[in-house]
Amino acid sequence: MRDSVLTLISSYRDSSDLATTKSLELTSGLLQLTIDPFSRDQFAPGHITTSGLVLSPDGSRLLILHHRRLDRWLLPGGHVEPQDATIQHAAAREVLEETGVPVYSGQLAGADVHGIPPKRAEPYHLHHDLLFTFRAQSEHVQVSEESHEVLWCHPADFDRYAIPANIRRAWQRVSSGSAI
Repeated sequence: MRDSVLTLISSYRDSSDLATTKSLELTSGLLQLTIDPFSRDQFAPGHITTSGLVLSPDGSRLLILHHRRLDRWLLPGGHVEPQDATIQHAAAREVLEETGVPVYSGQLAGADVHGIPPKRAEPYHLHHDLLFTFRAQSEHVQVSEESHEVLWCHPADFDRYAIPANIRRAWQRVSSGSAI
């Protein structure tokens, strides 16, 4: 999977989003220079994760969840597992597990390297998160044990839910038609 992810991120182009460009450079370095970049046990310099920017079937809203551990509104996502055939599959699997929403498509829409607070035996570490755009097959959602709530958010409500800047930038790319 390492080579396919390197190829995927090297082909990503959006010179207007320097934060995503920098995150992709850091993720490329992680892939090239570490032994197991997909292992959740690799804490220095971190590991690769995935998130799903899931659009409602009509494309007007975004699927978000209130993350139980981090206590904030985020996109569904998580760790890459050994059984994931592709990085896109990892993102789609995480979306389904965390929200019950089946998705289709799966185009790279951004990246964000961010810190994760320590927990039990895990030290503070970085998630090199690759963000994929999906279209939902249904609006029906379910809450998993990882979140307090799952909902469809209209862009006018991004401030209300404190949607992070990287997600807002990816939404802009998607809504303008350049990423889906």
